[in-house]
Amino acid sequence: MGGVAGMRGRQTVRGMFQSLGVIMVAAGVMYLFIPHDEHADPVKAKDYRVELLTAQRAAPYPVLAPEGLEKGWKATVVSYKREDADAWQLGFLSPDTQYVAIHQSTAEPREFVPDVTRKAKDTGRTQTVDGVVWHRWEGSKYDALVRTEGGATTVVTGTASFERLAEMAGSLRSSQKA
Repeated sequence: MGGVAGMRGRQTVRGMFQSLGVIMVAAGVMYLFIPHDEHADPVKAKDYRVELLTAQRAAPYPVLAPEGLEKGWKATVVSYKREDADAWQLGFLSPDTQYVAIHQSTAEPREFVPDVTRKAKDTGRTQTVDGVVWHRWEGSKYDALVRTEGGATTVVTGTASFERLAEMAGSLRSSQKA
């Protein structure tokens, strides 16, 4: 009887490997025949117009969004949280695939700025962008341009270079409230 059990065990293992081989061949065939585009852009641009209008109506400060950015910038994140110190966030991927975000809030800047910049520190230096003075913050993850005006702090932050951050900061405009 021991011989029969041993034979069944070998058959079970062999059957398992045969099944695995069939599955691998089927997966390979599906990969070859299912269309896929390696050049397709995996990040879909988000339309943020409705959220922007909502934030502009609700926020107690001029909500900013970019105008006239060069082609290739893609909005990826948008939110407005009235209950969270009127926090506005609009995130983008730059043409060189770096993350750049605009954050605005009525929160205390000493807490708000380190939070959205992932603990960046004020360098004490400034940078003028289109006639507007911004404070430069640097961090291990994100750098930032920061200014406080009109009851809100605006932070342009991300993994991008200061040149890209300045490009975003220079494009920011607010619509007049109706």
